[in-house]
Amino acid sequence: MDYNYDELLKRARSEVPEVRLKKERLEMPRLFVSMVGMRTTISNFKEVADTLDRDPQHILKFLTREMATAATYHDGRAIFQGKFPRDTFERLLQRYMENYVVCPVCKRPDTTILKEKRLSFVVCNACGAKSSIKQL
Repeated sequence: MDYNYDELLKRARSEVPEVRLKKERLEMPRLFVSMVGMRTTISNFKEVADTLDRDPQHILKFLTREMATAATYHDGRAIFQGKFPRDTFERLLQRYMENYVVCPVCKRPDTTILKEKRLSFVVCNACGAKSSIKQL
């Protein structure tokens, strides 16, 4: 068997998913938080979920548990019971990103959540690492 290095290299590169090298590519959009009475609304919640490439319900479940309050998701908006400032949401979303979005091995945000039986894993599309995550 005679292998040419260039052919093997091209084949290997075609198998690896394309990932941009910029670290700043995961920029959170500014949260549009409004308070009406005893409710706080994030009007661009769907945009935030799309940026993180996660299900809005998963993010909402994390936020409701961390804030110990009830919330609903409707028409791309998240509505929370209670008054909460924007920096609370930003801090909690940063913690969500560290635990459920960014790969613990290569520190890139190119991950997906994979559920196997009762366990959940963050699978990195950049380096291929598979790390277990805490169940929500």
